[in-house]
Amino acid sequence: MRWGPSGELSTVLWIGGAQWAGKSTVAWLLSRRHGLTAYHYDFHDSRGHADRALAHASRYPYRHAWQVLGAHDPDRAWVRLTPAELAENSRHSFVERFGMVLDDLRGLSSGRPLIAEGWGLRPELVAPLLASPRQAVFLVPTETFRQRQSRELPRAGRVAANVSDPERAQANRLERDRLLADEVVESARQHGLRVIEVDGSLSVGGLTDVVANHFEEWLAVSR
Repeated sequence: MRWGPSGELSTVLWIGGAQWAGKSTVAWLLSRRHGLTAYHYDFHDSRGHADRALAHASRYPYRHAWQVLGAHDPDRAWVRLTPAELAENSRHSFVERFGMVLDDLRGLSSGRPLIAEGWGLRPELVAPLLASPRQAVFLVPTETFRQRQSRELPRAGRVAANVSDPERAQANRLERDRLLADEVVESARQHGLRVIEVDGSLSVGGLTDVVANHFEEWLAVSR
């Protein structure tokens, strides 16, 4: 695995974007098709990263504070905060968590190319690590598709925490996600990176084909 001038991994393929756009499935399918090692942000974030943040409050203050708040006062975390405040907390947390992602990626030693996916892989964080803009793509659902996913996907349809007002908590969460999705589009534009709008018209396989075409020159090297 090659290291770039900045000392960071320079051959990682990145799939970022917004919630419920198919990032995990697309990365998994590409890993199976092309012999890549897939790194799933949510899997590591809800396991090792959560423990790391709890153990090192001074290093990860935003992630640590959010976990403690969610555990002890979920209403404050999801009901009483505004969507804008939730989005602001997420922005700070993304920066801390991205450092953990890089630690994880440096430690992988499969010898195969890596593909990393997750909503915390924001354009402004990924851009400095790229040897080419074709190494990153961002999947963002249309508002109609986001609403459909919130109705049809069990994990998307509610806030997991035990709150007093589930409907308001879910509304806050969806609006937070919309704000963060809009920021992904703008940040990707500023950094010259591609956004794929997901509206549900393509099958998962069809969406994977579109992403594979974007990564074509890098996937060819992995064969």
